[in-house]
Amino acid sequence: MATHTRYYTLRKDDLNSFIVKLSRDHKVVAPVSKGYGNFAFAEVTSSNDIVLKYIPTILPPKKYFFPQRETILTFSTGRGENAEAILEHEDTVIFGVHTCDLNGIQCLNIVFSERPRDYNYLGRKDKITIIGLECSEYCDKDASCNLMNSNFPNGGYDLFFTDLGDAFMVHVNTQAGEDLVENANLFKPASPEQMAALYSLRDAKRALFKNEVAVDRKDIPAIFDKSENSAVWQKAGEKCVGCGNCTNVCPTCYCFDIADTMNLDLKSGRRVRSWDSCQVEPFARVAGGENFRSGQAERLRHRYYRKFRYSLGKYYRFFCTGCGRCTRACMAGIRLKETLAELVKEAL
Repeated sequence: MATHTRYYTLRKDDLNSFIVKLSRDHKVVAPVSKGYGNFAFAEVTSSNDIVLKYIPTILPPKKYFFPQRETILTFSTGRGENAEAILEHEDTVIFGVHTCDLNGIQCLNIVFSERPRDYNYLGRKDKITIIGLECSEYCDKDASCNLMNSNFPNGGYDLFFTDLGDAFMVHVNTQAGEDLVENANLFKPASPEQMAALYSLRDAKRALFKNEVAVDRKDIPAIFDKSENSAVWQKAGEKCVGCGNCTNVCPTCYCFDIADTMNLDLKSGRRVRSWDSCQVEPFARVAGGENFRSGQAERLRHRYYRKFRYSLGKYYRFFCTGCGRCTRACMAGIRLKETLAELVKEAL
């Protein structure tokens, strides 16, 4: 393709052809409806089942980078004792990733790239191509993406689609994205008029998206510095049932447990990694029965500090993306924006 532009367009009528071509060489996953207003990333082979306007999926796309349960090692015991590392990955294209989830994937990339590096995660990441999809309006009332600065594209994708009506504006961000555009033979360089339409859409977004909690983003760390002993935690903790739903659906939670399981022959087995949650009672329990966070209020407070304070000190970024999943999934009706608002009111 004899052009150096980074912006192309794809006619909406050609979206199905694009997905069909992708599915011939890759596993393609995209948001699909699960009924009752719920959505999930699932495998597709055409655009027929893809939902372009959706609230964040039940589970974030992190499940393809960091599976809920994975075998990381097989072993045998006895005289010929040995172990073999398992690196399972699949050539996958994730289509339709919102900016909040792109933000979440960037957070996980930072965490799992730290030494000691997590090669299961990194090996899988290298086999995944990400196609983002822009939100031109709020998903629903539970989102706080403007407060978390995750409502506009900020990298972390190979291609990024923006709906301009009869066509998608497509931003190419990587060589992998350029290859997809070239191989599809369906994209055309964006015209000045189409670029103007993109700028107009972004201006309209800036007018629509405002901080969902009445606080400046830069003041949040100081608020949490004052809130360790806040009554807000006790109030919310009395409602919390410790189910762990909030961490299970969070795009940036990465805690896991590891268990070795013997096979029936009692000579071989496997080591399995599975998601864990700081919101369940055994999480902080150590040998002797001591629990460093024995109360539900303490566990809930810890989760909020992991999103709004600790990560700033270690990674220089918030680990909340404003997706709203924790609020939607909470059986006790604890709403993240309301909790933040109460902390702000108390601290200022």
